[in-house]
Amino acid sequence: MPALRPQRPEIVALVLSLLFVVLFNLPLWQRVLGIVSPVTGHSVWMLGLTFVLLAAFFNLALLLFAWPWIFKPVATVLLLTSAAATYFMQQYGVLIDMNMVQNVFQTDPAEVRDLITGRMLASILLLGVLPALWLWKTPIHYRPAWRELLVRIVAFFVASMMLAGVALAGYQEFASLFRNHRDLRYLLTPNNYIQATSSYLRQHTATPDVIQPFATDARKMSFATLPHKKRVLVLVVGETARADRFALNGYARNTNPELSKIPGLINFSDVSSCGTETAVSLPCMLSGMTRADYDAKVAKKRENLLDIVQRSGYGVLWRNNNSGCKGTCLRMPIEDMAHLETPGLCNKEECGDEILLQGLPEKLAAAKGDMLIVLHQKGSHGPAYYKRYPKEFEVFKPVCRTSELQKCSEQEIGNAFDNTILYTDHFLARTIALLQQQKDVDSAMVYLSDHGESLGENNLYLHGTPYFMAPEAQYKVPMLMWFSDGYQKRNAVNTQCLSAKKTGSYSHDNLFHSVLGLLDISTTEYRKPLDVFADCRQPRPKD
Repeated sequence: MPALRPQRPEIVALVLSLLFVVLFNLPLWQRVLGIVSPVTGHSVWMLGLTFVLLAAFFNLALLLFAWPWIFKPVATVLLLTSAAATYFMQQYGVLIDMNMVQNVFQTDPAEVRDLITGRMLASILLLGVLPALWLWKTPIHYRPAWRELLVRIVAFFVASMMLAGVALAGYQEFASLFRNHRDLRYLLTPNNYIQATSSYLRQHTATPDVIQPFATDARKMSFATLPHKKRVLVLVVGETARADRFALNGYARNTNPELSKIPGLINFSDVSSCGTETAVSLPCMLSGMTRADYDAKVAKKRENLLDIVQRSGYGVLWRNNNSGCKGTCLRMPIEDMAHLETPGLCNKEECGDEILLQGLPEKLAAAKGDMLIVLHQKGSHGPAYYKRYPKEFEVFKPVCRTSELQKCSEQEIGNAFDNTILYTDHFLARTIALLQQQKDVDSAMVYLSDHGESLGENNLYLHGTPYFMAPEAQYKVPMLMWFSDGYQKRNAVNTQCLSAKKTGSYSHDNLFHSVLGLLDISTTEYRKPLDVFADCRQPRPKD
């Protein structure tokens, strides 16, 4: 491409600001049009004001960087990152906040591969690379320094006055619009990802945290230390499972053919997650805080449930088939099973969840005492649902065989997702069967998913929608449990009592205190009202 006609920096900044308004904020315009419909004279006036407001705002921001040596590099980065952000908002209906940026930073290469598609690359080429190419081929003619500064001040003043004038003209409408529709700020590109990335980096690049002790008075109650069989609680952390796709919860399809046949299995049908993404839910459920008072900064800087259990005398083991434990298991023994090369369980890209059971009987046999074992699933992680299960579990057909979900029908996406639930059913049933075979161990299993998933309902896909506006599909999660006869007797658990409570409303808030109760750990941080099992255990002798 030959060099284009030279342009002044303020002209280039104006053109780029219009590109940002028109190309990179299509999701915002679609949302605003949905809010102001039907279109009237007043709504057209509001849309016009919004257009001018955004153009003036972006123009002001770009003028700050419109200097030699920095203008083109900064603008290029903004064009390419905005193109990527716009693609994901358009393709999956996601909103970009700090939690979504955290998901990006904490994802693994396999998940990245699932997201890179031809459509994504084409979108970035069209929206990002081509405008960047135009920018670099356009010579920018700068004036002498003092004249450039003077012109820049005038241009900045004009843009500021335009911004202020439009804001005042539509103040009441703008205030009402953004107050009543808080999601709009997560659609405003590039402000959304710049602000979110800045918040994330501030939170994660500060001085290394000194981990604060928590529940330092925790200890096994005296009767729990008497000679007995080894006691093992297996906590299965599910991934992206929806409660309403479990047949155990009334789903019309038989997605739980194996679990439904297990005597004594207790399923809770109304459970809510702490967040709509793993990076929030996983630290939250182990933190001892409720969703209402959860503070990610506090959780990051202090011990969690795993530390408390370990300090109380239990062995703790984290087995991982996911992208990581989001910082919750860093002080525990960790076995990363996700990158093994076990024939029949793993391929070149990933392993099925049954890899989490490999060698587990030997671990239990070698254990010196009681244990808490956490199995972190790959589960139903999207968008490549068809990769999450072995071929023999592809029962519901046809399935969506691409990460570009908008190319598939809602039925095809749902079929692939339901097959992942079918495989989770098999994995959990196998886990229980393995525990039943350990005759020298009193065992229990608790399964709880981290969050749910949108499958195209209302053109929304995946997860991570801010909680205040997330659909139930993203925060209603399955929870179930199983106890061996020995565990029931030793812990005085009345399973009939628990079964009577299975239709109650619970959440991730309950996990921390319920696990402490199941393991007979005493601490002042324990809150009996949040222990699901408290009313279904016989009173124990007091120390």
